[in-house]
Amino acid sequence: MRERRRLRMAVLALVSLVLLGALPLYFGIRTLSRDPVFDTLDQLNVPGWAAAKTVDDVSGSRWCLLDCRLRERTVTSQKSPDETAKVYESALRQDGWRPWKVTRCPEQPAKGKYTCWRRDELTLDLWVREPTCVPPPVDGEPAIVPSPDPSAAAGECTGSLVSVKVRNAIDDERTRPQPSTDPSLTGEDPFPTVSADPLGDVTPSPS
Repeated sequence: MRERRRLRMAVLALVSLVLLGALPLYFGIRTLSRDPVFDTLDQLNVPGWAAAKTVDDVSGSRWCLLDCRLRERTVTSQKSPDETAKVYESALRQDGWRPWKVTRCPEQPAKGKYTCWRRDELTLDLWVREPTCVPPPVDGEPAIVPSPDPSAAAGECTGSLVSVKVRNAIDDERTRPQPSTDPSLTGEDPFPTVSADPLGDVTPSPS
């Protein structure tokens, strides 16, 4: 009887240790596999029509080993770019993000509405524009028709496309001092331009 009791106590102790260790391990793996920035974006107060379809992509290291982490989210909205941009900008302000007026926002010319934001150690780029619509492929024809009917495309192409890019501020080049073209900082021109003929006033010597 004593041996059975000891065996039961040992089994219960082993099961308790497994359960107590499994739960922290599960939540730890879940935390490492899921970037908390995406959780923050999920909590943005936007209506359902503004987040009809979401696709996330992540690259780089969370601890900035070699490359810092870059989070990218693409969202399909069911309404126009103007309406979509308004609800996203309002949601970002409610979540503590502040508009960031900086050069190179965007870094390249972009159609639609492009705004930049900052919060704590993160920077965020928000780009809302019209979707790129391609007519469906037809049997025996290429998938992309060279010149589709504009009226048909306008009838099928609705809504808007939202791109969100979140970076660590320390890895965002726009947070660093930008190069200046001030002549006082560049020094003298090593190759000055001569406007007049330097030999124009030289008196020739008698031969």
